[in-house]
Amino acid sequence: MTSVAGVHWGLVFWRQDGRAYAAVTGPETRTGTAPVPEGAVFTGIEFALGTSLRAVPTPALVDGGIALPDTTRRTFRLDGAPWETPRADDAEALVERLVRAGIVVRDPLVAEVLRGHRPAVSARTVERRFRATTGLTRKAVRQIERARTAAELLALGDPAASVVAKLDYYDEPHLARALRSYVGRTATQLREGVGGAIALHPDQRLTS
Repeated sequence: MTSVAGVHWGLVFWRQDGRAYAAVTGPETRTGTAPVPEGAVFTGIEFALGTSLRAVPTPALVDGGIALPDTTRRTFRLDGAPWETPRADDAEALVERLVRAGIVVRDPLVAEVLRGHRPAVSARTVERRFRATTGLTRKAVRQIERARTAAELLALGDPAASVVAKLDYYDEPHLARALRSYVGRTATQLREGVGGAIALHPDQRLTS
């Protein structure tokens, strides 16, 4: 399927041909193609912007990820410890345990910035901390999230001119370039629902 750029990191678990797998996925700064193995069953957890893994710097995950070792249908290993492999209905409980153990952490300065506040530090410090936590610049986050919102509006039937006005694009060519870079679809394809499978709406989004 077409993979859409996104600002979040996550955990993904899947089973195929009797084997279990787990991985940490990173933010994606561009559209791409994601394989969908035949017969595989997936469970994914998408973490809130501003959270990160204690043991893995988020910048190291951008446009990539890491496979987790020693994964079975019952357990996986993260940050040197075994954890129970979640099902879709108990993924939130896993997130809570990871937060309590200090494995998933949040930078309070970044959280403050995301709430629209201005911390009492320099802009350079804010940008450095933001990028260290999210793997992205604030500008990149705004551009990716705006393109995803544009794609959702177009898929719901909004005209391109209306989306340009709502989301403050310069003009329709500017919108088209953003869609091409971050979504991999044209406005017409999104409105008409053509172009094949697209990973635009995560099945499950959990925050810490």
